[in-house]
Amino acid sequence: MTTSPDHVGSREDLAAFVRSLHRSLAEDGSSWESADLVSFLEALAAWIDDANGWYSNAGRELPANGDWGFFARALGAAAVYG
Repeated sequence: MTTSPDHVGSREDLAAFVRSLHRSLAEDGSSWESADLVSFLEALAAWIDDANGWYSNAGRELPANGDWGFFARALGAAAVYG
């Protein structure tokens, strides 16, 4: 991936990060543990459930004021946006 999640600070950065994920999957999907949509969405939900643990293990605090609604709308829209 060319963009790090730690460098995502704007909507444009988030779009660039998602594009880098897409490129990574297209170029070397075999390196992905969750290379199909069903597996990816299940892993995404599992990681969100365990985000407190990830942040704690990384010595960070889970952002309390993240715009979770924006992310949810983006994921939902991707199912029907063409």
